[in-house]
Amino acid sequence: MSAAILSIGTELTRGELVNTNASWLAEQLTELGMDVDEEVTVPDDVERIARTLRRLAERHAVIVSTGGLGPTTDDLTAKAAARAAGVSLVLHEPSLEAIKRRFAAARREMSPSNAKQAELPEGATALENPLGTAPGFAVSLGACRCFFLPGVPREMERIFSDSVYPELAPLVERRSHQVRLRTFGLPESVVGERLAGIEEENAGITLGYRASFPEIEVKVLARASSAAGAEELASRVARQVRERLGEAVYGEGGDSYPAFVGRVLRDRNLTVAIAESCTGGMVGSLLTDVPGSSDYLLLDAVTYSNASKTSILGVSSEILRAYGAVSPECAAAMADGARRLADSDIAVSITGIAGPGGGTDEKPVGTVWIGLARRNRETTTELFKLYGDRTRIRRMAAHHALRTIVRASNGHS
Repeated sequence: MSAAILSIGTELTRGELVNTNASWLAEQLTELGMDVDEEVTVPDDVERIARTLRRLAERHAVIVSTGGLGPTTDDLTAKAAARAAGVSLVLHEPSLEAIKRRFAAARREMSPSNAKQAELPEGATALENPLGTAPGFAVSLGACRCFFLPGVPREMERIFSDSVYPELAPLVERRSHQVRLRTFGLPESVVGERLAGIEEENAGITLGYRASFPEIEVKVLARASSAAGAEELASRVARQVRERLGEAVYGEGGDSYPAFVGRVLRDRNLTVAIAESCTGGMVGSLLTDVPGSSDYLLLDAVTYSNASKTSILGVSSEILRAYGAVSPECAAAMADGARRLADSDIAVSITGIAGPGGGTDEKPVGTVWIGLARRNRETTTELFKLYGDRTRIRRMAAHHALRTIVRASNGHS
């Protein structure tokens, strides 16, 4: 079954917003078993939207559209959908009452412009929005079923899950299955090289790659004569991918690397302390984004200045004078100090030059030392030579620190 995704908004066509909705919807529709053959973005223009809807409806069985359902004058999606269907806009009283209740619950006065959000194409099916004021709606354009959702991601995702998915699922004869593997630690080129030949060796398999710095997602899409056959094929090839990529594969689906690190620490009943310099608290922030991180994260000390390295972590002034802050000696002392302060099982430190200035011939921008201290083990350090702008260097350094925690938790040096 063919599907199209239509994103509406001048802020999208001008590049003022990143269109995350389209990629999310494409993944959901693909996992549902649909073929997403087209993604289109149009500005807030009634005739452009209506013309695009008519064209897409002639080619696809399903259209999922986002954006343009707000209360302002540039929110024109409902009007354009009505024009494409050749019907009028009518006030949908249940939606209006839902909007009024939401404002009353928030103890806010409803603006007259919000009533516009309850005007739907005649004959449309309203889709309840439990997270916002704009209801979604569904209409049919000929044989094509069209769903219109808000542009706010969390509202769009909720309505899709509550209303769109249940309507589409029975209509799709599932003959495909996709496994999404999350990786960190290998460049995209190396990932591709290691997986070379898999598609040729496995009929019905398509591999896809999505780089989301600093991670890479490998998508294993299988097509077969039945849903069960596709799932078995995808699972079998996913195991091959895991074998070829080794420890670089850390999870599936929407898993995150910090969540994976947390699971490793919790499963092994280990605690960790962090001492950060050039990353400025990024490692701790990534870990504490995960609920329950207080089970294993005991300390995150941001010691950006030399004075704080000495006063908080106990890094000696002699080390700083002789070797500098960006050195294996300093990284080791920082990790030792953090572990001592927190009495943790593991401590990791990060010190480096993130740029754009501050580098030298001996220590260029991107030079990062990571220290690792463990209870009853010798403290070790590792040098990383990272590339890119300041943001990329800091983020990559933070992920390498997380990877150091995983390797230490698994008993690697």
